[in-house]
Parts: sequence; C-alpha cells; structure tokens
Amino acid sequence: MQFESVKVRTVLLVSQIPGCILAAILGILVDVHVITVIVLLKAPLMLLKGWHRLIQDLIGREGPFLETVCVPFAALWILLWPIMVLLAIAAGIISGLGFGCYAAVVAYQENSTKRGLLYVIASASIFDEYTNDLLYLREGSCFPRPRYRKGAVSGSSLLPVKGLHGRLEAAYIGETLATSPADKANTLKAATIWDNFFKTFGDIGKELLIMEAIGIPDLDAWADSKSKIVNIGIPAYAFLECFLRSIKHGSHGVILRDNVELTRLNRPEGRIFDWLYEPMCIMKEQIMSLKLDESDETYFYKHCLYGGDAERIKSWRNGGTPPSDEIKRAQLEGISRRLQGFCLTLSRLPTSRRRFCEVVKAIEQEAKNCSNLSGGDDLEAAR
Repeated sequence: MQFESVKVRTVLLVSQIPGCILAAILGILVDVHVITVIVLLKAPLMLLKGWHRLIQDLIGREGPFLETVCVPFAALWILLWPIMVLLAIAAGIISGLGFGCYAAVVAYQENSTKRGLLYVIASASIFDEYTNDLLYLREGSCFPRPRYRKGAVSGSSLLPVKGLHGRLEAAYIGETLATSPADKANTLKAATIWDNFFKTFGDIGKELLIMEAIGIPDLDAWADSKSKIVNIGIPAYAFLECFLRSIKHGSHGVILRDNVELTRLNRPEGRIFDWLYEPMCIMKEQIMSLKLDESDETYFYKHCLYGGDAERIKSWRNGGTPPSDEIKRAQLEGISRRLQGFCLTLSRLPTSRRRFCEVVKAIEQEAKNCSNLSGGDDLEAAR
C-alpha cells in the first residue's frame, strides 16, 4: 500500500509538466518582449542619470573622485558609461528569459497552470518596479500585478502605497497648510531640522560605539569610501528609531529625538522637504502595519545599520532575531533596504559629506574619551 501511494504521488507530479511547459513558453514569449521594451525605454534615463551623478561627484570630489590620484580613472567612467548602459540593456533582455522560465516553477509549486500564467503578467510589473527603484523613479508600476501565489495574503502584509496615501490623507482631514502669520511663526526652520538630524546621527554613532556595534575601523573605512555604515547605516538606524518612537506615541507625523514633532502643518516649505516628509510617513505607516515585537525591532535595527551584512548582523548580539514568519521577515528587510536607499539619497545632498565629517570627528572624540577613561589601550585595540 505504501508503494502504491508513492506511485500515485509521482503520477500527479508528472501530470503538471505540460502545464509548466506551457507557462514557460508563454512566459518567455511575453516577458522577453515586454522586458525588452521596458529596458529600451529606460536606458536613456539610466545614461543621463549616470552621467549626472558622475559629473556631480567630479565637481564635489566625492565617490570615485574623492582622491586626486583616482580622478583620471574615475573620469574614464564618464566616457565608458554608455558601454555600461549597453551591458545593462543586454542583462535586462537576458533576464527576461529567467522571468519567463520561472513561470514554470510557479505553475509547479502552486499546482496550477493558471497561477503560472498570472506570474507571466505580474513579472512585467515586478521588473518595472525594480528598475524604478534602481533609477530613483516614482514607486510602483503601470503594469497590472495579479496575485499568483495562493498564500500571498498574510496578517502581517504591508499596506499598498495607494492605501497608505489614503490613510495619510485621512489623517490630514481638518488640517490646513500654514498660511496665517501665526501658523507660519510655528513652522520649523529647515536649518533646525538638518541640525537635529546630524546631531542625532552623532549621538547614535557614539552610543553604537559604546555598545561595540561599530568601531574605529568603520570610521576609517568610510573615510576611504569603503564602507557605508557611517553615511547610510547610522542615519537608517536613526530614522528607524524616529519612526518607532512616533508609532508608540501615536503621532500623525514623526517625532525627532529632542521630542520635536515634525508634521504636515509645521514642516518647512520647499522642494527638499516635500520630497523628504511623505516617504518618511509612508515608511512609518508600513512599519506600523507589521506589528513588530521587541525582538523584531532589535533585528530591524541591526539590518538597517549593517545593510544586510549577514556576518555583522550575527556578530552584534543585541537580542534581535529574525521574524519566524518568512513573509514578515522579507517585508521587514524590504523596508530596511528602502530606508537605506532613502539615506543614500540624503547623503548626496549638498554639504552632507562635510556634515558627516563632523559626525565622524564627534564619534572619534568619544572613542578617545572612552580610551582615556579605560587606560588608553582600547582605541589602539579597536584599530
């Protein structure tokens, strides 16, 4: 009897093969052509944005242009950038084959040819969203994204961005922009916000140094442009702390570390804060929808700080463990990556590197103070 049941199971699996082959063939035919169109349409944007970023780095002496000796080689990147774009186009077109073939995997796993075909439709949206994130374009996609997994819905699922916009608008009902002289007098100054941000980065950097989550080598690596813990990890950690504090206090906006509440009413006017404020509120709402416990939060902090570096995450024993729910963990890590991308853009704003240099000096001074109190050996040991 046991042999017969195994035999039946084998027949059932083999019976899925025709549907898988059909899903793969249609996937390749559709995805290769659709993804090729997406890649060709976005290639000029990649070319222009890449040149713009490289020229900005050249003028500001940042990134690959940080050291004088590297300028000739880095300048070569500007000339060779079109070749890199062509390689990216080729890689994108080839990836269409992978997306198409994966439709067979979905059809087999879900035991449904229909689910495989739904993945063929959704894969265009997945690729489009990925390229939008890569090129810092508007979030989302113009392509439909049907649900192709039966178990895709989870109690810890993220709120869709459209739903978040609706919730944010609902939170703002009854609020009006600061137009009267009294309201404008209460508007926070941009300089106050920036000063608060970088002061927070410095304070958190010192705390992380004391907790041995970061060390002097991380500061040295940042100075050599070999590490992003200082200009991305620490700010991501700081913003996460800000979001969690705001959630616990039930704030409609975000509460900064000195208990100043930044809301739609009192935020500074200007393009930068238009860009800055809404993504912060959206990420806060997404984090709130996950309903994190204390262990999830401490793991979230580690992932934000180390940018997903598995060895560093494992080495810092702060009590945080990954969520047991794989979907929840993927969503948490996805928000972490988005937060790091947000901080990467923030680090490219004018004067940011100079301000981060001040943050590093403050952290190094804290390390020296700790070294003096402990006898002077800790700093050398840290190096």
